[in-house]
Amino acid sequence: MTRRQKEDAIKKLLGIIASLSIVALALIVLFLFREGLPIFEKVSLKGFLLGSEWYPTYDPPSFGIFPLIVASVIVTCLSCLIAVPLGVLSAVYIAEIAGPRLREMLKAVIELMAGLPSVVLGFFGMVVLAPWLQETFNLPTGLNIVNASLILAIMAVPTVCSISEDALYAVPREFREASHALGATKGETILGVVIPAALSGICTAVILGMARAMGETMVVLMTAGGAAAVPESIFDSVRPMTASIAAEMGEAPFGGDHYHALFATGIVLFFITLAFNVLANHLSHRFKETGSATL
Repeated sequence: MTRRQKEDAIKKLLGIIASLSIVALALIVLFLFREGLPIFEKVSLKGFLLGSEWYPTYDPPSFGIFPLIVASVIVTCLSCLIAVPLGVLSAVYIAEIAGPRLREMLKAVIELMAGLPSVVLGFFGMVVLAPWLQETFNLPTGLNIVNASLILAIMAVPTVCSISEDALYAVPREFREASHALGATKGETILGVVIPAALSGICTAVILGMARAMGETMVVLMTAGGAAAVPESIFDSVRPMTASIAAEMGEAPFGGDHYHALFATGIVLFFITLAFNVLANHLSHRFKETGSATL
């Protein structure tokens, strides 16, 4: 077999593998829609998305997931308000400021954080953080939005930090040398040259961190409290969509309305995740063009 034939065979093999991945994803999406769409024969799309009551086992049942959507959005946004500054600033320090020895140590710590099982973090939030929050702020329960957001932030920091660090390392060394040659300090170079040049990658890191928080199940199931109601404060208990699916799917009768409603909730989560990916792609291209124009 010639070298060209080997290359063609490898290309075909990779093409087949890629096609199988796409087919598998398409089948999963098809199954999700097949099992979720029947609920809309019993409840309207508006009533499902904007309904304020989620009582699927009542007679008659109520299938309004608006409290679940609000819970997912609030927990995700609050966790990202914590995780994004910590992750991005950690990446800047590791890539631009820390010495080689400290850099390797910090990278090892970040990788260790990324490897922590979500159930371990959820257990920590439930038995350590929850009692502390309850006692410190005199709350009825420590299983609430703040608890879930703090644990999700711990989970999202390694994702944001690692991808942001890769984006900063990808900035050509010539950019830094040119900035220093023009008299800029190290801080001015980082803020005025390196970060703008890496903004597309940093933006992608932020969106992926948000997607990680939005799609997490075990942590919110163990620490958010499980109340299917629209929260009035950040110390209220909530039930995000992922927690509701995980907690109720085992007890939902196969093929029943409750079963289909949970799959429909998965469809909503699918579209939210898709929106995150589209937004990440858009911002990545936009900031890449802006960064190039600035440089």
